Amino acid sequence: MDQEVIVDANFPLFSKPHRKKHKPSENPTAAVENIAPKSSLQIEKSTELTTKSTNNVTFSDLGLSEWIVQTCKELVMKKPTAVQTHCIPKILAGLDVLGIAQTGSGKTAAFALPILQRLSETPFGVFALVVTPTRELAYQLAEQFRALGSCLNLRCSVVVGGMDMLSQTQSLLKRPHIVIATPGRVKVLLEENPDIPVVFSKTKFLVLDEADRVLDVGFEEELKVIFQCLPRNRQTLLFSATMTKDLETLLELSANKAYFYEAYEGFKTVDMLKQQYVFIPKDVKDLYLLHILSKMEDMGIRSAIIFVQTCKSCHLLGLLLEALDQEVAALHSFKSQSERLAALYRFKSGQVPVLLATDVASRGLDIPTVDLVINYDIPSILIQVPKRLCSPSGTYCTCRQRRIGCELYYPE
Repeated sequence: MDQEVIVDANFPLFSKPHRKKHKPSENPTAAVENIAPKSSLQIEKSTELTTKSTNNVTFSDLGLSEWIVQTCKELVMKKPTAVQTHCIPKILAGLDVLGIAQTGSGKTAAFALPILQRLSETPFGVFALVVTPTRELAYQLAEQFRALGSCLNLRCSVVVGGMDMLSQTQSLLKRPHIVIATPGRVKVLLEENPDIPVVFSKTKFLVLDEADRVLDVGFEEELKVIFQCLPRNRQTLLFSATMTKDLETLLELSANKAYFYEAYEGFKTVDMLKQQYVFIPKDVKDLYLLHILSKMEDMGIRSAIIFVQTCKSCHLLGLLLEALDQEVAALHSFKSQSERLAALYRFKSGQVPVLLATDVASRGLDIPTVDLVINYDIPSILIQVPKRLCSPSGTYCTCRQRRIGCELYYPE
């Protein structure tokens, strides 16, 4: 089993040989004080999202300041989830963290709360850079950061494609506390404006949210540019719902420097989720879909998301449903960013009960009113692709022409 891991030396995610020690938290606890030294890699795995050891833990027990505890109460966050209980003390102690937990388990707060606490102790410039794979998720993360950091007068900037680059540049030059970005746009800004790299020269945290997608080979060039502009003494936090070969490789490379938490092994769905499938002829899929949508009110379904594989299919299906007097909003990458945000806000606010979407809505979006999810097409991740076009994990096509004709890759 001893295999040599070959990794580009210029791609050091966990390169931080001279990390400075943080000041002690206002509410130090045993959970923080008993963290093992970095001389040994810490690996913690559990097959349950909650265990007896974490049931009675409060946010105060994690070493968080009183103002954060009060903010959590105001946001009706009664007690920390499992991923928050395990990861927050490690982040406060200065460790890099790789956290694997299910969607909806509170991963955003697991890295946002300790970052905001460190920011409150030494507020300055761009304190944290959060990289996420989709634009919609970037805006959602910004909303959550602003809510959690409301009493700090937090300045948060979103840097994504499809928006005006000049205004984004001006926003970065004002040194916001938190920058949330997609890899492509932040790479362009770093390369085209010589004043932008300096903005990130003292950044303390790098977060890769939905890290398995961000670390996809298609983003390799973008990430290299980003890492070159960040200081070596930063903390690196990676959070994802799935474990991939790329993340496993990073775990091996980060030995003696990182903490790994895995809430579950393999793919696992929420216990309350009811899954069904129907074998039907392709020509009658639209009829079955229309029948299900017509029964939503009778079944007590507040809203539904319909996933399709391509942007073209999403657009055509939207036209068909609108012609049949169905209120729907469409979300795909051929729309402008303003149109995508408008469609998402119409759906989240309840103006339309149905959202048609490609994979741009498949990761991390928090919409509590969704009671039904329909895979109109078989998800791309389940389709076998030729080895010459896919990554070693066999998940994503790495064809560099994916946006202009590669039918094997996700539409976004």
